Amino acid sequence: MPRPSPALLCAFRSAVFLLIACGLTFPASSAWAQSESQPTLLQQYGDWGVYTGTNSGNKVCFALSQPTSAETNPPNRPRGQIYLFVSTRPADNVRNEVSVIIGYPFRTDSDATAEVGTTKFILQTQGDNAWVKNSGEEAQLVDAMRRGADLVVSGVSGRGTTTTDRYSLAGISAALDRVRQECP
Repeated sequence: MPRPSPALLCAFRSAVFLLIACGLTFPASSAWAQSESQPTLLQQYGDWGVYTGTNSGNKVCFALSQPTSAETNPPNRPRGQIYLFVSTRPADNVRNEVSVIIGYPFRTDSDATAEVGTTKFILQTQGDNAWVKNSGEEAQLVDAMRRGADLVVSGVSGRGTTTTDRYSLAGISAALDRVRQECP
């Protein structure tokens, strides 16, 4: 599996930072915590919140949701915070980048999946993050999300635990429209 470029990882981590700043534990002494703005919740659209913030002085906008159900097999395995988000970083010419924070380290060199209805997309994983493996399919995933009722993310942890997280897509279209308005 090809690894993402350092620039892509940096951009992805920047979006992850914004999520962390929304409530996950983040060391106050970190350079990130000291140099970045706290994201601002603009509005809630159904199950999706729209946020803006800055990274390295550049505006970032994203829609964020948490799963409506999260299952593990074997059952009841502990996990950290779980988020699905769609981010836009105009300064990096990135629009509608779908990514996941899964709440555990994925199995090394594994893929995860995102399914909307009967359409399945392969997600590249690294650490506890995942994003669309084939960037050419990202727009298709976003279109499917706009039309769908829910999205299911499945993956396997480094310890072999299988997870299935279901996200409601109620409000995603309005949330993405607001993200586009805030970060044209």
